[in-house]
Order: sequence, then structure tokens, then C-alpha cells
Amino acid sequence: MIGDTGQLMQQIVIGLTKGTYIAVIALGYTLVYGILELINFAHGDLFMIGAFLSLIFISLFGLDPKTSSGLTIFFSLIAILGLVMLCTAFLNAGIERFAYRPLRNAPRLAPLISAIGMSFVLQNVGIFLGDGLIWGKAADAIGSDALERVSTAMGSQSVAPKNIPDLLPKEQVFFIPAGLNFSYKDLLVVVVSLGLLAGLYSFVRFTKLGKAIRATAQDRDAARLMGINADRTISVTFLIGGALGGAAGMIVGLYNGTALFTMGFTAGLLSFTAAVLGGIGNILGSALGGLLIGLILALSDQYIGARWSNAVIFAILVLILLFRPTGLLGQEGGQKA
Repeated sequence: MIGDTGQLMQQIVIGLTKGTYIAVIALGYTLVYGILELINFAHGDLFMIGAFLSLIFISLFGLDPKTSSGLTIFFSLIAILGLVMLCTAFLNAGIERFAYRPLRNAPRLAPLISAIGMSFVLQNVGIFLGDGLIWGKAADAIGSDALERVSTAMGSQSVAPKNIPDLLPKEQVFFIPAGLNFSYKDLLVVVVSLGLLAGLYSFVRFTKLGKAIRATAQDRDAARLMGINADRTISVTFLIGGALGGAAGMIVGLYNGTALFTMGFTAGLLSFTAAVLGGIGNILGSALGGLLIGLILALSDQYIGARWSNAVIFAILVLILLFRPTGLLGQEGGQKA
């Protein structure tokens, strides 16, 4: 029963924190759907790759919460965030180039199957990256202490969950009243996620390339007639979507302190649901959907039971789609991206 106001407020805070990073992942789905009308099932696994890459770079940088200073951790994490986003951006663009572009004029089912196939491929890449024995052999071959640290971090079981060092500050934010748990760790997740959302929205709305993305999403043939290179624009869209997926993977990995090769499935499912709930193809709609999914998850976990949370989310999604098939902010044949 909802009888404790403090407990309710705590769940709302938890839900909004979760919702911000779900929204970041959801934007990857909505960008690709907006421009290609393709459900990129591999996006959730790209998020997982981002978490693994963040652990690899943290190990290579030698970051340790016990020995590294706060400033070292802060600036190193910024550099690692950039590296992870760069890697996943080009990985996603490569997937588009070699797995989706050849099927662009094929029936819609073909690229959809290709996306599912890429999802399995990326899961195996995650298993490969998580194999400490492979990193150990590479470290022995070239005598690298940095690679040895990666090997230690990954462990000998490639499919086992990986522990990501607890590098984010856990102290209570000074302006939050007592009784409400909200640490600097939560604040960083919210600030970075909202920063990415605002950055993407501004890019798509106010830059020349963003206008090209919107034009291509509206009508690819008309965009070509207006001199827009549609192939390049689609590649840029995948670059951005991949960067967001990688960033979300790092944020969630650091927040939860773990990485697992199957983590992309659940996160991807929730994020795709968020995109559909808000109106897939609509940036603001996906952000709103992510926040709502986060809130529903937190409240359902507390008041109904964690085992029912996914059922509750999909029941609400079914109701929304029954009464508003385009999602909360989506419009039939309206503006996308």
C-alpha cells in the first residue's frame, strides 16, 4: 500500500534516475527507426558492449577507488566515456554499412532478421571480451601489465558477471533532505544522461546535419533531390545512436557495478518499450517514455513486486497502444527524429 510518503518519494527518485539512462538507450532505437523504420535489435547488445569496453578501459587506465585520487578518476572517466562512445559509434556504423545497407531495398523482414543476427553476434563479442584467459595470453605475449589487469578484471569464466570498480562517489548530495537517499553517484547518472539527451536534441534541431537527418527521416527520396547525401546521413545517425548506446552502457555499468553479456537483452527490451510508449521516431517522446518506464519499474518493484514489474510495464504499453497506437507523443505520418 502507498502509505509512506517518504518511501514513495524515494521510489520516485530511483525511478527517475533509472529512467534517464533508459531514455538514453531508447534514443538509439528511435533514431534508427525514425530514419530507416528499422527496429535495431542489436542496439541493446551495443549497450552491453559499452559496459564491457568501460571495464576494459578502466583496467587499462589502472583506476582503483582505493589508490586513485578523485581528480584522476574524474578526468579518466571523462576520457573513457569519450573512448567508449567512439568505439561503439564506429561499431554501430560498421553494422549499418555491412549488415543493413545491402538489405535497404529488400523486404522489411530481411533487415529485421539481420538485426536479430547482429544481436547474437554482439553477444558473442561480449563473451570474447569477457574472457580473461584471452587477455592473459595477450599480456604474456607482449609483457603488458595493463593487459594483465584486464585479464584479472575479466576472470577465467567468460560468461560470468564482471565486477566494475565502484568509482562513483556514494556520499549523500548536500542539498537533499535527510530521509531521502540521493547520492552524488545518482546525481552524476542523471546529469550525464540529461546532458546527452539535451545534446542530441540540440544537435538534431539546430545543426545542418541534424536538419539533414530530419529531412531524410521524413522522405529519403525528397531529401536526395534536395542534395542531401542520404547514405552519409544514415551513417551519421548510426554513429550517434552507437555513441549513445555505449555511453549508456558505461553509465549503467558504473552505476550497478557489473557487466554481463546478456545485460543488453533486458535493457534493450525496456528501452524499446520506452521508445514505443513515448512515440518511436520522436526524440522527446522516447525521452518521456524512458522516464515513465523508470518510474513504473521503481513503483512496481516497491508496491507490487519485482517479479511483476515487466508484466506491469507491458500491460501499460498494451493499453497505450490500444488507445494511442502512435505512442504518447507520436503522430501518424508526423515529424520524426
